[in-house]
Amino acid sequence: MIWTVAGILAWTGASSYAELGGMIPLSGGAAVYLSKMYGDWAGFLYTWVAATVLKPGGAAITGIILGEYTVRAWQGSEAMDVDVWLNKSVAMLVLCIVGFFNCVSTKMVMKTSDVLMFFKFLALIAVGIIGLVVAFTGFSYKGEKKHTWKDVDWFADTSRDPSDWAIALYAGLWAYDGWDTTCFVTGEFINPKRDVPRSIHTALALVIVSYLLANIAYTLVLPMAVINSSNTVAVAFGRHVFGPVGAIAFALIVSCSCYGSLAATTFTTSRLIYAASRQGLFPTRLAQLGWRKGTAIRLPVRTNRMSKVARLFADDAGFFYTPIIATASTTAVSLVYVTIGDFETLTAFYGVAGYTFYFMTVLGLIILRVKEPDLERPYKCWISTPIIFCAVSLFLLSRAVFAQPLQTLAVVVFITTGIPLYLFKNYLANKNRAKWKGGETF
Repeated sequence: MIWTVAGILAWTGASSYAELGGMIPLSGGAAVYLSKMYGDWAGFLYTWVAATVLKPGGAAITGIILGEYTVRAWQGSEAMDVDVWLNKSVAMLVLCIVGFFNCVSTKMVMKTSDVLMFFKFLALIAVGIIGLVVAFTGFSYKGEKKHTWKDVDWFADTSRDPSDWAIALYAGLWAYDGWDTTCFVTGEFINPKRDVPRSIHTALALVIVSYLLANIAYTLVLPMAVINSSNTVAVAFGRHVFGPVGAIAFALIVSCSCYGSLAATTFTTSRLIYAASRQGLFPTRLAQLGWRKGTAIRLPVRTNRMSKVARLFADDAGFFYTPIIATASTTAVSLVYVTIGDFETLTAFYGVAGYTFYFMTVLGLIILRVKEPDLERPYKCWISTPIIFCAVSLFLLSRAVFAQPLQTLAVVVFITTGIPLYLFKNYLANKNRAKWKGGETF
């Protein structure tokens, strides 16, 4: 039920963003929308929080999951106690590898992410089908036929505390998160007014169905005690159905899936920082391409076997012609979050930060409906869609104050630290503008 509610809420948010993407067909996502609705200060604060909290924090959560599953695949036993720092060490190592390859070639990262995304969908659908077959046949690799799910009291020990519901929703919403990132590249669509809503609705439908199938399979096949006590449910599912070999296989599948997600997250975050730097929101140094300004490792002219492979993965300008400093900075921030946080803490922290700005953006859509009713809207969602999203987001944010006060306070601190940075940026801009008017060279 949590997965269903989280999926519906993500879809209402994505539908609202689809309308905004049609009205404002520019790259930049919420930063552009918030600037139009409330002013440049709102766009700056979103960019600041996205670059320092949302994107690196999301990468850190994915890295921690990857570390746990990779260690399970290596050790091959769910029952063994694993040192948390071993998981974090693996996560930090993979984050560094992902950051390095993002520096090497954009094309290499995108091809890898596309392949892993395709296999991720296949794996999720396979888990759903296998789980339903196993649940109704009672099959297991030991040959014992059990239908334990028929005797489960599904709502036993259910919490009645709304704060617990909010924390559960944050975890589900984190898994669905990413529905807003299509709008970061709206300006690169051939026909954004048509393609943005089409891509968002198609993607959300596929993701929700895949996640629900997989989680129904886990719930029907595994005992609730195992689900509640394990951070690596897919490993437990693989072991129950296929034995030790299945546990290792599923651990590797999830690890590869997380790697693809990390590669894509690092890519989008570095481009967000790069674009913000070019607009003057961040230091211009972060917009540098290559090791030095305008440098790249060129491809060999001769077409031997190695150069053909190189040409397949290299960008037009060669290797290392990417926003290297922006990529390195987001990788460094992600490493800090992995070091100081864990899954539960980071998902609550990430959720409060993300839904603060999601709420402001979708609320702005309602405001634009009133202030600018004649604005061209190629796609127009039902007015109930943004209202539902805002109502649930407000509930999540209000309950987080009581359920996770430290994480909420940390988010407030991050947002407020962006205010003096915005004022300082404007001071420098006004100072430079005054020099230009006075005929000085700068």
